[in-house]
Amino acid sequence: MAESATSSGAARWIRLWLVLLGLMVYGTILVGGATRLTDSGLSITEWRPVAGSLPPLNDADWQSEFDKYRQTTQYQLMNKGMSLAEFQFIYWWEWGHRQLGRLIGLVAVLGFAVFAWKRWLGGGLGWKLAGLIALGGLQGAIGWWMVASGIGETDRVSVASYRLMTHFSLALLILCLIAWLWLDLGRDGRGEVPAGARRTGQVLLALVFVQMAAGALVAGLDAGRTYTDWPLMAGELVPSHYIQADLGLRSFIEGRAATQFNHRLLAYILWGLSLWAAWRYRAGPMARPFALLAALVTAQALWGILTLLNAAPLPLALAHQGLGVIVTLTAVWTAWRVSRQPVPA
Repeated sequence: MAESATSSGAARWIRLWLVLLGLMVYGTILVGGATRLTDSGLSITEWRPVAGSLPPLNDADWQSEFDKYRQTTQYQLMNKGMSLAEFQFIYWWEWGHRQLGRLIGLVAVLGFAVFAWKRWLGGGLGWKLAGLIALGGLQGAIGWWMVASGIGETDRVSVASYRLMTHFSLALLILCLIAWLWLDLGRDGRGEVPAGARRTGQVLLALVFVQMAAGALVAGLDAGRTYTDWPLMAGELVPSHYIQADLGLRSFIEGRAATQFNHRLLAYILWGLSLWAAWRYRAGPMARPFALLAALVTAQALWGILTLLNAAPLPLALAHQGLGVIVTLTAVWTAWRVSRQPVPA
């Protein structure tokens, strides 16, 4: 007899599969960050979901890929004269990022097929997992939409920042959904909490997500390497070029001053709210989740300042991104813990 999705055996295997997917998505986010910070994202100029899984296998293949890259604006304006060995360095970052995406899709589809065959996907779980896989497919298409912004007739030397933010935010959303489903399939550790705690948990999760998206804009524009003093920006409380005349309202997504200032301001708001929540609910069932979240937000804020003051070198910037994802998952756990119907105040 097939087990239901809520049985201990079925739930255990599905949760293990979700953990594997979550770790793979987390790894892909980190590799994607390195791909952006090393300016490697435009090294592969075609989208071949299946055929592209094989890298160049001989000198002629490498030369062909290199010749395609040399047609890009990035090569013409930034990397003209680079050697084949230098091209191979950036190529492997982008290829690795795409390959991880393919592996995630393979693991997701195979796992779903096995669970469907065993009839473990009742009670709406099948639709939730199918939706998750569909988002993964959409993520691949958005990844190419992002890369395409820097290829062809364009003056861009990198991908469009708002497209990078969209690509990153969808990856983060997929990871959050994986975490929420994993929690739902475990032993329900939620208890009744005041309505205020529920709202606070939801607001913190939303703020963390928006802050991570804002960070993607900063990374996409290399804005973290532009203003490297703190707490001021180029000696000013509010940068005088917050709204650039040539960008107008697009400064909010394409202006280095605006995106970095907004990222800083959101960090202060999030930091203060997390500390307030930890103090407000210090006695009660939500004391531990809010305290842990506040501690991680504090660590992330301090690490962000350190990264900024050092002009965002690759190791510090990647650690900042990686810790940010952990903060996001902790916010998901906190919001999940308060997601039951609250008790009256």
